Amino acid sequence: MMNQYPLWKYLLLVLLILFGSIFALPNLYGEDPSVLITKRTTGIDDATKDRITDLLKQSSISYKTLEHNDGKVLIRLASADDQLAAVDRIKALELFKNNRNYTIALNLAPATPGWLQSLGAAPMYLGLDLRGGVHFLMEVDMDSAIKRLENILMSDMRSHLRSEKIRYLGITRNSNGINIKFRDADNMDKGQSALKREFKDLDYITDEEAMTVTAKLTEVAIRNEKRSAIQQNVTTLRNRVNELGVAEPVIQQQGDSRIVVQLPGVQDTARAKEILGATATLEFRLTEGTLNDWREAKETGRVPLNAKLYHERNGDPVLLKRRVIVTGDQINDAASTIDSQTGSPAVSVRLDGKGAKKMGETTRENLKKPMAVVFIENKIETKMVDGNEIKVRTRTEEVINIATIQGQFSKNFQITGLGSGEARDLALLLRAGALRAPVEIVEERTVGPSLGKDNIEKGFTSVVIGFVFVLIFMMVYYKTFGIFANIALTANLVIIVAILSLIQATLTLPGIAGIVLTVGMAVDANVLIFERIREEIRNGNSPQASIHSGYAKAFSTIADANVTTLIAAVVLFSFGTGPIKGFAITLSIGILTSMFTAIMGTRALVNLTYGGRNVSKLSI
Repeated sequence: MMNQYPLWKYLLLVLLILFGSIFALPNLYGEDPSVLITKRTTGIDDATKDRITDLLKQSSISYKTLEHNDGKVLIRLASADDQLAAVDRIKALELFKNNRNYTIALNLAPATPGWLQSLGAAPMYLGLDLRGGVHFLMEVDMDSAIKRLENILMSDMRSHLRSEKIRYLGITRNSNGINIKFRDADNMDKGQSALKREFKDLDYITDEEAMTVTAKLTEVAIRNEKRSAIQQNVTTLRNRVNELGVAEPVIQQQGDSRIVVQLPGVQDTARAKEILGATATLEFRLTEGTLNDWREAKETGRVPLNAKLYHERNGDPVLLKRRVIVTGDQINDAASTIDSQTGSPAVSVRLDGKGAKKMGETTRENLKKPMAVVFIENKIETKMVDGNEIKVRTRTEEVINIATIQGQFSKNFQITGLGSGEARDLALLLRAGALRAPVEIVEERTVGPSLGKDNIEKGFTSVVIGFVFVLIFMMVYYKTFGIFANIALTANLVIIVAILSLIQATLTLPGIAGIVLTVGMAVDANVLIFERIREEIRNGNSPQASIHSGYAKAFSTIADANVTTLIAAVVLFSFGTGPIKGFAITLSIGILTSMFTAIMGTRALVNLTYGGRNVSKLSI
């Protein structure tokens, strides 16, 4: 008999609709205004959690739940007003005042029930235009980028001159460039020739009286360094935002020295600013001298030429060699872990090929000698002095770990001596990469949730109005077949939402526009099929033959139209940015699902109703 499906096709359709319904369901539950409290070092203990609970009860602040997991406390509240009141009271608690170990952040926690979470179902993300969030405009400190490059060149020059066995008195840097002082004219000539061969991006000026060669970066080298600095900073910021778990951020260059960062869903900017602006990196150096030498250097201020004075976190002095073994730029991966021997927090580090080679050579040649890990952080702060804003640059350098080299290692090793929170943050920063140059937030805007709520309501209303008008038209004009099309259209919307939720895509206003367009295109396919069936009936064909012919002959036209639109959507996604990508994603998914539901879905309903029996008339 004509127009019949095998049982497996009906089961496949039922399973797909059931799957779509489950994974689309979390979007109906919304989000709870929440307060997230974390501690940098050991996590929040039960006693602190109890104090927070008592405070909320004493303040008569009603909350839905208070969850204490993984050393964090998440408080779900009924409204935004309760959320702000809870934050104010918690911050006023003596325990949290001026205590940088704690982070108290406003948050939006999904209200998805536990049974859906256990299935891996989660709501789709909402973009900045719908959910609200923060907008940062960051200025890249180009002077620091040039200074960093000159410091690297100074270190490389020392190594190169030593390898060439050319004697020199010292290498210093000032506003004119890098100054290399030699012992005599012969060494100066040899040194200048060797440096010119190795470092070609520099201009050289010779001062024969002072026995000094001044090397200065060319304009091309400065321009290339600035371009590299902003490109690496954009990449690093994107990696850090991904580590923070912010969905679909916008991170892009603006002008020659600025970067725009938009973070949807972020309410409290403290944590985001801390991670985005941090320029933490590491240096690995061998120690110089003994403990007595370190103390003497601190007391007298006299430091050997080949060493530099540092301090540990407790203030104790340490002399380290000027030669850097490995820097944070050569770290490929880092993860927070636990040291198997001591049980203390640690950071597991993996170096790239160049760094692994240098570390391997150093540890082989310096067995039983101490090696130190230096933590370096650059910050730019804006302060008011006599009514004027000035930028203050600070650089923190402290030794976080000194360990004796017990055996040769190269690519993989651990850093200890950190608290658990510090280990997590350091691993995040190292994994995401170091900023090439410090950044300062020069503009910060918060997009309020009221704007997002208004956009969501209008977008939802537009979808509903268009959807209802299509349903009414199809049901009136095509009768029973119109009802089939309406059922398929509803299933199509459910499956689109489910896929967007499953891949954790971000829904924006352009994305909603893509869904509205998909509704029209899905109906268009059914109109083509139904009109073809009516034409076959007018030509005198039987109802069963008309159904079969209608679906068969309309398929090529539907495929052509949808494939053409899909190509356009792929091009939009490839070359577009931000909102354009959101539109392209929803449109692409909608095209694929609508072809499935409009052809296979309605055909299954038609086959169930009319297939396998004698029919004299179709309700179309």
